[in-house]
Amino acid sequence: MSELSKERWAQMIAISPRSRFLAFLGALGLTLLVGCAVGPDFKRPAAPAVSDYTARPLATTVTTTNVAGGEAQRFVKGSDISGDWWTLFHSKPLNELIELSLTNNPDLKAAQAALSVAKENVLAQRGVYYPSVTGSFSASRQKQSELIAPTPNANIFQYNLFTPQVSVSYSPDVFGLNRRTVESVKAQEQNVRFQMIATYTTLTANVVVTAIQAGAVQAQIDATRQLIDLNSNMVQILQYQYTKGYAGRIDVVAQESQLAQVIATLPPLLKQSAQLRDLLAVLVGRFPNQAPAEKCELSSLQLPEEIPVSLPSQLVAQRPDVLQAEANLHAATAEIGIAIANRLPNITLTADAGSTALSLDKVFSSGTGLWGLGAAATAPLFQGGRLLHQERAAKAAYVQAAEQYRSTVLTAFQNVADTLTALEQDAEGLKAAATAADDAQITLDLSQRQWHDGYISYLALLSAEQAYQQTRINLVQAQASRYADTAALFQALGGGWWHRADLTKDKNEK
Repeated sequence: MSELSKERWAQMIAISPRSRFLAFLGALGLTLLVGCAVGPDFKRPAAPAVSDYTARPLATTVTTTNVAGGEAQRFVKGSDISGDWWTLFHSKPLNELIELSLTNNPDLKAAQAALSVAKENVLAQRGVYYPSVTGSFSASRQKQSELIAPTPNANIFQYNLFTPQVSVSYSPDVFGLNRRTVESVKAQEQNVRFQMIATYTTLTANVVVTAIQAGAVQAQIDATRQLIDLNSNMVQILQYQYTKGYAGRIDVVAQESQLAQVIATLPPLLKQSAQLRDLLAVLVGRFPNQAPAEKCELSSLQLPEEIPVSLPSQLVAQRPDVLQAEANLHAATAEIGIAIANRLPNITLTADAGSTALSLDKVFSSGTGLWGLGAAATAPLFQGGRLLHQERAAKAAYVQAAEQYRSTVLTAFQNVADTLTALEQDAEGLKAAATAADDAQITLDLSQRQWHDGYISYLALLSAEQAYQQTRINLVQAQASRYADTAALFQALGGGWWHRADLTKDKNEK
């Protein structure tokens, strides 16, 4: 043995038993702290190995000239989405509705509060990493039996006892139970965070689509009222001709039936308009009788022509529902480690220090101190199979979460594919509706000239006007579908939330 080793050994022997015990506990604690966490480590699922959303790649939709919303839309693959994509419609009333909803919507506020709850739960759970320190003070007055020896050194049978004490306990994370628990709670917080973001993206898309639908229904109401006026005029003409003997009763009844059918289409439109107005009021956090005055007319909207389409590998990192499912999978992974660690030994280190005195003024005087150190290890020996089955249940829950994640990803890709196809077909439908409206306009113009020259009856002219008004309704519906499906695509691609500081600051802070 070297001289240096002999010197250190002599120093260790000279150390008091209490100091050697404290050193032993410190060394034991350091050893336990470097223990590994049991259970599988979470690995983020790989992005799907697909290159496109649809079987046939889409590039540009058809163009319909001289029609609002008839512009060609070009799908830009790999382009990013704006954080305020609704401004691409260039509608001030629409922008104001969005701002009102983001400020006042109670569902969004509730989701934000739920996120605050989840954050505080994470911070609370992190407390398991630190020792638990408690302080206590007890005061009592006691009287001992005179038939036995008195307890205090002063040989008195009745006395006061004052005891201030500090207790410290610490459970080293030997097998990672605490780490896995914190990991699970943090994953649950991420779940709540992406649920809040999903509420945000759904809210903004719902406001846009509802405003578009409200504008479209109002345009249909206006066209329907014009149709009612036209049909009423036709009924009056036929009734006059019937009294003069120029028309038969069957013609009058047929036209009255036509008028009744057109009138019957108006109440459902008025009901739908009122319901959309009420929905907008609720979306912006108001009561139905306080509906906002902002109205979006289809003629005031501009159709976004450059449509960003995220790469499939980006979609799974942008969609809040996919990220929420991923957080669930992460939590399920950590729960396996928790279940395994619960079956393993648990070690607790304790230390107590304080003072006991017969009078309060002598509590901290010499000779009144007390202390104690302890270490305890507990291990489950028999639990009736409860812990084993909890571990198996955690593993089955992981499989469930993995399949739910896969289902969410498939649904996300389906949403994008559906909206891309819808936009392509919307453009085709708008072109057909515009062609029909143009043809009806030409027919109406020719009928007006022929009626003016006396070649056709006024009844024939009204029929041409009726056909034209009906094509106008069809055109409005085609325009609304194109605007609404454009908004649906932005939502399907994630809504651009990653560009909003109010939604990403929590992620950047971690």
